[in-house]
Amino acid sequence: MRTILVTGGAGFIGTNLIKRLLEDNNKVICIDNNYTGRLENIKQFLDNPNFKFIKHDITKPIKIEGELDEIYNLACPASPPHYQKNPIFTLNTSIFGIINILELAKKHNAKILHASTSEVYGNPLEHPQKESYWGNVNPIGPRACYDEGKRVAETYCYEYWKNFGLDVRIVRIFNTYGPYMDPNDGRVVSNFIIQALKNEPLTVYGDGKQTRSFQYIDDLIEGMLKYMEMDKEGLENKLKSKFNWDTIPVLNMGNPEEFTILELANKVLELIPESKSEIVFKPLPKDDPVRRRPDITMAKEVLSWKPKIRLEEGLKKTIEYFREIV
Repeated sequence: MRTILVTGGAGFIGTNLIKRLLEDNNKVICIDNNYTGRLENIKQFLDNPNFKFIKHDITKPIKIEGELDEIYNLACPASPPHYQKNPIFTLNTSIFGIINILELAKKHNAKILHASTSEVYGNPLEHPQKESYWGNVNPIGPRACYDEGKRVAETYCYEYWKNFGLDVRIVRIFNTYGPYMDPNDGRVVSNFIIQALKNEPLTVYGDGKQTRSFQYIDDLIEGMLKYMEMDKEGLENKLKSKFNWDTIPVLNMGNPEEFTILELANKVLELIPESKSEIVFKPLPKDDPVRRRPDITMAKEVLSWKPKIRLEEGLKKTIEYFREIV
């Protein structure tokens, strides 16, 4: 039985990950400061003897007693309204948080998966985005606290991998949705579903022609688990032999199917036929990416992983979840 630490464990991805880890008979320690994580998400685990919750802010060092085999670092506000609410806190979480978690991993010789983001590519000039693309990011814009914080966190991961031989993997997560999303987190899928269920106008920013690729949460969790299952030497050798990738393991995880925001809005209305909502258009926020789609060739070749759940199927499951809580 492995002991696994999940930071940001009361959040959307963390809750789904912990659920799967417990089902797979692991001991799980969940750390969250509840800035955006929701205690309602993890109440279902509190009676499980293999689950432990620690309220803690990872910008401060933490000690974990006993053995620690793996760490999933998911802690950081991820939606624009949340990470822009307190941008310095967002930066600190990415930068000081990863230092503390890497030090913890080094002390326990624990394998660590760091959750990075497609936002490291910024408003990309390359399409689709490969892991080798360095990005097009504005370092002094409203999104910079998140984008650049995540980029710096990747650098720290790289330095600990290079200088200490720490077993660190980076996953760049593209738009992901599903049950346990915060209904007020401001992400486009939850926004549209909540607005449609409440018969409120669906807010489309810009002309709605900007694209995103939407990944259902179960596909992401499966990919992350496969990533962590591989041993360090095997993973790095496979990346080097197949892709000449001789640095820290970095993999995109997302669904390469591309949809416009307007297509998503219409699909949500189609799946909630009783809704009286209409679509309204508002100005596009500053530095909002125009196109976003992952190249997942490396994940497919190295992990034999690719998303299986189509957008309509995933939206139906997500709508069902939100019907119960709204």
